[in-house]
Amino acid sequence: MVARRLGEEVPAREEIFEAPERWQARLHHFARLSLRDEPVELQAGFLPPDRVDRDLKRLRGLLAGDLPTLILCDNEGPAGATRGVAPRGWPVTAQCDAGHRRAGRRVRDAHPPGADRPRDFPPGSSLAPAAPLPAGRPVCCNGTTPGGDYVVHLDHGIGIYRGIATIQVGEATLEVAIVEYEGGDRLNVPLYRLDQLERYRAADEDGDHPPPRLHKLGGNSWQRVRDKTRQAIRQMASELLELYARRKVSAGYAFPPDGGWQRELESSFLYEDTPDQRKATDAVKRAMEQALPMDLLLVGDVGYGKTEVAVRAAFKAVQGGKQVAVLVPTTILADQHGRTFLERLADFPIKTEVLSRFRTAKEQKAVLARVAAGEIDIVVGTHRLLSSDVTFKDLGLLVVDEEHRFGVKHKERLKALRLSVDVLTLTATPIPRTLHLSLAGLRDLVLIETPPRDRSPILTFVEPWDDALLEEAFARELDRGGQTFMVHNRIETIDTIAARVRALAPRARVGVAHGQMAAEPLETVMRKFVSGEVDILVSTMIVESGLDVPNANTMVVHDAHRFGLAQLYQLRGRVGRSHRRAYCYLLVPDLIDPAAEDRLKVLEHHSDLGAGYRIALKDLELRGAGNLLGAEQSGHAHAVGFDLYLRWLEETVRSLRGQGKLERPVPPEVVLDRPAHLPDGYVPDDDVKLDLYRRLARAGTSGEIEELREEMRERFGPLPEPR
Repeated sequence: MVARRLGEEVPAREEIFEAPERWQARLHHFARLSLRDEPVELQAGFLPPDRVDRDLKRLRGLLAGDLPTLILCDNEGPAGATRGVAPRGWPVTAQCDAGHRRAGRRVRDAHPPGADRPRDFPPGSSLAPAAPLPAGRPVCCNGTTPGGDYVVHLDHGIGIYRGIATIQVGEATLEVAIVEYEGGDRLNVPLYRLDQLERYRAADEDGDHPPPRLHKLGGNSWQRVRDKTRQAIRQMASELLELYARRKVSAGYAFPPDGGWQRELESSFLYEDTPDQRKATDAVKRAMEQALPMDLLLVGDVGYGKTEVAVRAAFKAVQGGKQVAVLVPTTILADQHGRTFLERLADFPIKTEVLSRFRTAKEQKAVLARVAAGEIDIVVGTHRLLSSDVTFKDLGLLVVDEEHRFGVKHKERLKALRLSVDVLTLTATPIPRTLHLSLAGLRDLVLIETPPRDRSPILTFVEPWDDALLEEAFARELDRGGQTFMVHNRIETIDTIAARVRALAPRARVGVAHGQMAAEPLETVMRKFVSGEVDILVSTMIVESGLDVPNANTMVVHDAHRFGLAQLYQLRGRVGRSHRRAYCYLLVPDLIDPAAEDRLKVLEHHSDLGAGYRIALKDLELRGAGNLLGAEQSGHAHAVGFDLYLRWLEETVRSLRGQGKLERPVPPEVVLDRPAHLPDGYVPDDDVKLDLYRRLARAGTSGEIEELREEMRERFGPLPEPR
């Protein structure tokens, strides 16, 4: 089916498989080696390993024999804990180590008298060592500007880039970038002044926005917009600096260094940490161990392990004698995080509770009383946690998931908390690296950019509604024991869609979930889906954030053209969270508007995680920047273009911190009596040439110029001689 959807020719069954009578006849032509003509001296029976199920008495009984034994645990954490019972009757012939449990076998009757014993496994060795984890490539793109794109000139405003042209200035040949303004006026920008140009991108949420209005050459409107934006940037940066300074003088709590339990929790993680995940964990713990309030933003892609970092931070806080609040935007996510924390901390004496509308008023009151008395260590909840009647005995850490989804009132409460407790904010929406650098020192940011191991790209198809296609997709997922998301974002017709799904998949157990359902039935259907009792979940966008069901690996989105790029990306992130191949079907009508078609093509053609998704994430960064900057600043970024806004923000922050002047000196006019450009024969691609000119124009030191010169020699060969 996949090959057909990709437009490939599928060979007939007879061409792939050979008939049984033919391969059996061919098999007889081969010589055969018989192993049973002579008496057998040694015959070993390989049986599946015995189950222990956490019963130490049963384990000791199984190890009572004299055969050397290797016990395999998921990872070093359980292995270390198992070794801890050695002094209490551990057989000297047994070793315990980390490895793949599926590799275990029990060998029966393998040692007649006189036979050599199998070699012993030394402690610390691993039966199935893991392959090194490949480093993920950072999420970034180069700064090429195709012809016809909108650009912003620092002095003249927004225009349309019309490409590169070569012009004669006196006796010199000069390459210029042509920018067209209102009324057809054209501005020739010498390429040595290319740092005056920025590509225009709007910092709106979904990348779907009207084109900007062109400015008039010599007009005053751009001057007003520029001055207003720079003033707003300066005010925002000043507020951030003030908050940062107040945090530096506020008294915080210095959590103690890691103990044995902390190391045991981290080593018991069922998956191998990615390099970025390890760095993020270390950064969070270092910040918590300082005697200053922590305010750290953890940015990571969908499924990159942010929640695990939060679990470790919460555990560290509880070990330090403090309480932890985990704040999430939706009830579904609160339930998900509650289960995650309970499962990860099940082996430790830590009390975790969930506060959401899934709990009755009486249950909520009892939970709040226990929180106030200090009887609950970790509480996971929605914005209910920010209510005035919620009091903690000794709150030490606040974990906020997707802060941008909370209202202004809630954010003000969070701002007050930031001065007294450690705050860890998680977001799955990527932010631009340039914004990260601009805010460095004002807000602590940690990026997780390494994709997890064994993640396959999610095969994505944009198709009209086709009963045969959906029937096949549902059946394939059912046949491999998996589950399916069916997203339909209209509550009025969701039951009709559910009925069609039941008709297409009569074997499946179908559930319906949406935000207007009562708490009890919604909780019931979601729990059934997570536990595998529901095969297909027909739901609205309530499953967009945070829901982690590794067994669900098919996603169907109805009327996908009505969703923004970021929403579709988040939805698709609900599948593909295990080693299984995942599928995403975006169902659209035959005729849709061009902007929606472009969004869907981005998702269809860039289905990789990490490096393969760089181009699509470039647009998603705009949403992340808007979330981080706030609505008012997003408006200013829209007026002048996102890239120019970030440039001014960086200059303003450096100026306020005393690291440079706010206004750069006016660049000199350069007049040459010989050609000053890169010949087409040396750099044939205009986009690449433009990027090189821009980097050269922005170089601030001779060292940067020399680095660029060396890069060009490496990429294109020796620099051409001036003519």
